[in-house]
Amino acid sequence: MLYRLSNSDRRGDRGFTLLELVMVMTIIVILASVGVASYQQIQLKARETILREDLRQMRKMIDQFAADKERLPQSIEELVQERYLRSVPVDPITDEADWELEMGDDDVSLTGGQGVVDVHSSARGEGSDGKSYREY
Repeated sequence: MLYRLSNSDRRGDRGFTLLELVMVMTIIVILASVGVASYQQIQLKARETILREDLRQMRKMIDQFAADKERLPQSIEELVQERYLRSVPVDPITDEADWELEMGDDDVSLTGGQGVVDVHSSARGEGSDGKSYREY
């Protein structure tokens, strides 16, 4: 005689309990939050690296302009007009081309005057290294 179990009597067909589903969802949420935090840190470091490289390039072009023209540039836009830069870079922290220019005496020129001697980020706050963005 064959005895057949109904679907409700089988142990293998029960499915997942609510507790098991909640535990799995909790683990997924924890892993996702760790991933998002790591991604944000990587993104911040990338922006800081771009900021440092942009500042290095602009400072290099200020020096090159001074050596070629025997005077300091009056603005970053002048470096673009004279083709030392293709365009004024966008500050990756503020997402705007709002650089702070440090003006100083033009020791390169025979006639004297003022010119751009350095450039800084106008971003407020500190980088991941604890250094102010304006000090980069």
